[in-house]
Amino acid sequence: MPKFVIERDIPGAGALSPQQLHAISQKSCAVLRQLGPQVQWVHSYVTDDKIYCVYLAPDEASVREHAQQGGFPANRISQVRSVIDPTTAE
Repeated sequence: MPKFVIERDIPGAGALSPQQLHAISQKSCAVLRQLGPQVQWVHSYVTDDKIYCVYLAPDEASVREHAQQGGFPANRISQVRSVIDPTTAE
């Protein structure tokens, strides 16, 4: 299944409390249950003013549907073409 990185512009994201992050995560999971197993949230990175999410989904439209139903921004959606790490250099 294709993997996507979603860039979400959320000013002050890095200052969100654990309770706020919990609530956001619960909302995301509720929407994912409605969409069915074809869209899967892998994990997210919270920075000062953005959240970067990694998803598995059949297509970009499915990722956009999740964002729309959840009320989350999806400012940029990029399909992952390759994954590299230090072992790639070996």
